[in-house]
Amino acid sequence: MLKQRGEKTANGKWSTPTAERNKGPILDVLARVLPRRGLVLEIASGTGQHVLHFAKALSDLTWQPSDPDAELRESIALRVREEQRANVNSPIDLDVTKLPWPLQTADSVVAINMIHVAPWSATLALFEGAKALLSTEHVLFLYGPYRRFGHHTSESNAQFDLDLRAHNPEWGLRDLEAVSDVAARAGFVLAETVEMPANNFSLVFKRHEG
Repeated sequence: MLKQRGEKTANGKWSTPTAERNKGPILDVLARVLPRRGLVLEIASGTGQHVLHFAKALSDLTWQPSDPDAELRESIALRVREEQRANVNSPIDLDVTKLPWPLQTADSVVAINMIHVAPWSATLALFEGAKALLSTEHVLFLYGPYRRFGHHTSESNAQFDLDLRAHNPEWGLRDLEAVSDVAARAGFVLAETVEMPANNFSLVFKRHEG
């Protein structure tokens, strides 16, 4: 779905206009909620547009991009080499549903526009995987479109949901409340819900004790 909505440039990098539009507003939230230093794991990094933008602005953090798609990992690697950012690691092959993840620890986990283009089982695995990596009070950040209290927040989101489910019946916009319930069972609390442009939300989860 990502590749269908984006395009591949002549030099092998993938690019999507939505990532270009939302990277600034997302960075505004991340700059406020992420730790000043440490390792940030990005799940489903896709084209690499986000992680390079974040790494440039938040240069005291080390960024670990990941994606299960080899072609997208190559796109990320090309961007890392092109921009020569010392605080971005080489992308790793990570499928959230394959536990344990190929990483032992992290100080934060970021997942942007992932859970609506994956089966519900991926949401469950996302929180279980993050639980194994994060210590108490560490942040799991999610961004994307969500339903609220069983309803879409806009007509465009309702149509987007239909398009996703037509592409794959296991995909679709998730209820924010249902995601929060999954988080709670995995030991996370929803610390903040931030309304974002284009009918999206930033969700800031924090790891509980225990």
